[in-house]
Amino acid sequence: MQQTDSPRFRPVPWTALETPADVELWIAEHNLALQELIAPHETGYGVCFTLAEGGEIYLQTTQDGAIIVDVTEEAEWVSPLIAAVGQVEPPKGSLWILPDDKLVQLIMGLSGLIATSILVVGHHFGRGQRTRY
Repeated sequence: MQQTDSPRFRPVPWTALETPADVELWIAEHNLALQELIAPHETGYGVCFTLAEGGEIYLQTTQDGAIIVDVTEEAEWVSPLIAAVGQVEPPKGSLWILPDDKLVQLIMGLSGLIATSILVVGHHFGRGQRTRY
């Protein structure tokens, strides 16, 4: 019987973040983890939130000051929250582009809805369908 490799990253049960300081600490810890665990040649890295009520949200920040939020079909029910936080109209597809100054508010808004988080590598984050906010 052939042994399979264990997954590189594992889901982590989510603990609700209650203050902006909690969110900023979580962001700093995840940025550090990404710097330590992601090789320079890897792309499509970020975090995936599995929502307690269904669906996933993939989140990535870019060097040019954008938050890329990729919402699975099962998680479209959170679209009003994302629209309110980003003060933007919902996109035609699953990919949201928000300004980076909305990151703390976005995670605060989602925090009570998240069941687990996991680091991801190789997610396409809607390449080719990005438009600026």
